[in-house]
Amino acid sequence: MAQPTNPASPSGSPHRSSDPYAGGSAWAAGGTVFAGVLLLVDGVLGIIKGIVGIAEDDVYARLGTYVFKFDVTAWGWIHLIFGLILVVVGAGILKGAGWARGLGVAVAAIDIVVNFMWLPYTPVWAIISIAIGVFVIWALCTDGRTAAPQA
Repeated sequence: MAQPTNPASPSGSPHRSSDPYAGGSAWAAGGTVFAGVLLLVDGVLGIIKGIVGIAEDDVYARLGTYVFKFDVTAWGWIHLIFGLILVVVGAGILKGAGWARGLGVAVAAIDIVVNFMWLPYTPVWAIISIAIGVFVIWALCTDGRTAAPQA
């Protein structure tokens, strides 16, 4: 059976919607949008964690000894810079940018590693951030839709 063509298209190619979320399942679209929102929120919280770590060295208390012995100020800069990256990628996912989905998987994976290393400072929040990262990776990898080409 032939695919319908767009008569307004000069090449007669099949019609493509300008909506990058058109044609996919509602669960996949919802998961991708939710992943973008989670990256945005996790980025904002990372920025706040970073500012707090930079401003006050004694806000976070380390629980016991741990292999990764960074200064809290160093962790503050790591969280601040990485939080800014997460915000940009989250906004890109919400806008439907094609580059943002692949980069979203990569930064979510790095965020999981960073939060694992951050465990002795805020264990509960680090575990929550790791779970958010796992969901973001799952949502972005299981959504089989491709973004529409930019005109």
